[in-house]
Amino acid sequence: MVQQQTCSSEDIAEADEKLEKVQSAIEQFKMIKGALIPVLHEVQDIYGYLPEHVLQVVSTELNLPLSEIYGVASFYHFFSLTPKGENVIHVCMGTACYIKGAQAVLDRLSTELKVPVQGTTEDNKFTLEATRCLGACGLAPVMTIGEKVHGRLIPNNVPKILKEY
Repeated sequence: MVQQQTCSSEDIAEADEKLEKVQSAIEQFKMIKGALIPVLHEVQDIYGYLPEHVLQVVSTELNLPLSEIYGVASFYHFFSLTPKGENVIHVCMGTACYIKGAQAVLDRLSTELKVPVQGTTEDNKFTLEATRCLGACGLAPVMTIGEKVHGRLIPNNVPKILKEY
């Protein structure tokens, strides 16, 4: 037996509201040269990532090929084409952090969360990402979870930090 997924009227209303916000952002930036990047920022603020169906709307409205939009979205690290978890963990892999053991911290996070780097937990609570530099070399090795910075890390710190979230 095939089970059909149903959308409630609340789900439809929320989806319509989000698309209206996207349309508004497109109108706001449409006439500005280089409108794509600010529009993509707005889309990501609204959805948390860049969904394909919305990028198709952006393509049509800005009269840009979808391939160009994907090129921009995949070039800049701050854009995501996949949904992220509620808490995004960035582990600095810059030189100072790497030398002081960031790889071991990253490995422990991956083990504890049961996800690969760039992965999201099944419950969508965490996304684990490796980052080039977080600009906190004096706290090496360092990671951020959302806006909170955790420094001078060792792998054994990981379980306690994760419990906070």
